[in-house]
Amino acid sequence: MTTTTAYLFPGQGSQYVGMGKDLYEQNEEARALFQKADEILGFSLSGICFEGPEEELRQTRNTQPAIFLHSMVLIALMEKNEGEVPEGRAGMAAGHSLGEYSALVYAGALSFEDGLRLVRLRGELMQKAGVENPGTMAAVVGLDPAVVEEVCREASADGIVQPANLNSPGQIVISGSVAGVRKGMELAKQRGAKLTKELQVSGAFHSPLMASAGDGLKLALEKTAIRDAEIPVYSNVTARPVRKADDIRSLLYRQLTSAVRWEESVKNMIADGAVQFIEVGPGKVLQGLTKRIDATVQVKGIEKMTDLVTAGS
Repeated sequence: MTTTTAYLFPGQGSQYVGMGKDLYEQNEEARALFQKADEILGFSLSGICFEGPEEELRQTRNTQPAIFLHSMVLIALMEKNEGEVPEGRAGMAAGHSLGEYSALVYAGALSFEDGLRLVRLRGELMQKAGVENPGTMAAVVGLDPAVVEEVCREASADGIVQPANLNSPGQIVISGSVAGVRKGMELAKQRGAKLTKELQVSGAFHSPLMASAGDGLKLALEKTAIRDAEIPVYSNVTARPVRKADDIRSLLYRQLTSAVRWEESVKNMIADGAVQFIEVGPGKVLQGLTKRIDATVQVKGIEKMTDLVTAGS
């Protein structure tokens, strides 16, 4: 592979009030995209991004399209001003959970409009599933994936629990019923976990408790025009590159209840030639994870207008 730049797109948890506001205020094209998103969705998503309130932005149905939109506006500005990112277009891409939709739009598999509608629906369905099947998630630090899997198997006697995010060496998130996850935390501590921490989430994402969201998402995916990707997108479900439209559709459906194999995805991207990773969107979560996965690769982020200007200087 000749191109060695990989784009990474963040997922839920990277949002903050004020995200994208500088882009909107300083760039006409960014302003037009934010306004277009508001028209497509029929409400002011831009207002929630810029002004909050935080409780509203934290609602899964809003968080997902908000992060997606921020990433897409940045991509539009990066594409328009070729040379602002001197390394040029990425040769591969990946996104963390929701971010996989951003990666697929960048790769040409989904249109911006369809991607936005899908992530809004996905957020609504996941939020509803979280109400209908209450659950929780917890970070487990300092254990190998095999040990965490064993812990989850043992804890599942108390309730549903499974690894949900295999983020970086020693950083794994488990997800499931409240009883199952809390039992998993207890067992993880007994096995020597440095830290276990329950997370503030509106549902047990990437667990079987999200299954009720699957029917609605599957129907929407079947009706959505999905094309073969122009560049490889590394799937959360398999950690392998995917390009075929039918595979993309199937993997996006499976992603709802499957673990995000992020550490493997980044390692596979490096094995396939990536030496520089650029996180496109709010926050620095994926930059931090990538550095922990492999300290030898170059990592940076494009989040604000100043990042675009710096990249072009």
